[in-house]
Amino acid sequence: MAFFTKSPEKPFARSEYDVLRQVILCKPEFMTIRDVINETQKKFKDEGIHIELAMAQHKKFVQTLEDHDVDVIILPSLKMFPEQVFTRDIGFTFGHILFVAEMANKLRQGEEEVLKGWLEKEDISYFNLRGDKIEGGDVIVNGETIYVGLSDRTNQQAIDHLQSILPHYEVVTVPFTEKYLHLDCVFNIISPTEALYYPGAFTQKEIKILSSRFELIEVSEEEQFTLGTNVLSIGNKKIFSLPVNTNVNQELRNRGFEVIEVDITEIIKSGGSFRCCTLPILRDGDK
Repeated sequence: MAFFTKSPEKPFARSEYDVLRQVILCKPEFMTIRDVINETQKKFKDEGIHIELAMAQHKKFVQTLEDHDVDVIILPSLKMFPEQVFTRDIGFTFGHILFVAEMANKLRQGEEEVLKGWLEKEDISYFNLRGDKIEGGDVIVNGETIYVGLSDRTNQQAIDHLQSILPHYEVVTVPFTEKYLHLDCVFNIISPTEALYYPGAFTQKEIKILSSRFELIEVSEEEQFTLGTNVLSIGNKKIFSLPVNTNVNQELRNRGFEVIEVDITEIIKSGGSFRCCTLPILRDGDK
């Protein structure tokens, strides 16, 4: 784990499942449900977040990543940003380009500036998507294709702009029911041929498109609420998943995946799990 360390290589990622080498996280030091901004938070608003427990769970997650040879960069946490633990949303890496998003929700605006500060300190170039309404939780990369959720946080204009920036790649718009916040809360690619999905978030049109490209592994309504799709692959068929999502985990094991179970259930009260808490900036793959 390092604070503002020198990046060993340029950013690179072309999938959600190649070997993860370096990733950006942020401690849930000031995590709180200040303003309800998603469906999960509605349930836990009165209960709130137990910070000490969330911090301990996050520390265990970081340690487990490092135990699997992943270099973890920790951005400084600021009291003004209660959702800062969800680093996935402030950007995404595709090829050698690290895109920095502009956050849609006022509560989260400014988190991206912390990321820019680290990138500039380390002399890492980035593409600033200023003026675009797009968040990394809606962006799922897979080789020559980028799937982008059409959500309350990401609009079609931003998706069209991304396509114009990357004319030689396919950018696929994926509409889904907006109450699920981000695409990775209902869909996640875990191998070249397989993806987790919650069918209740999509129309038959979207399901038909996705099923033509992947073998879809259904996640139940109950396990969608505990973010069964929001797993994190670190390569070689190793996947971080919550212990509570027993059906998802068994299905993954049946398919030959090694499921790394870490309990971060205090953090998911705010609406995000392993994928939401991580911003991969370096994965192996065909460069």
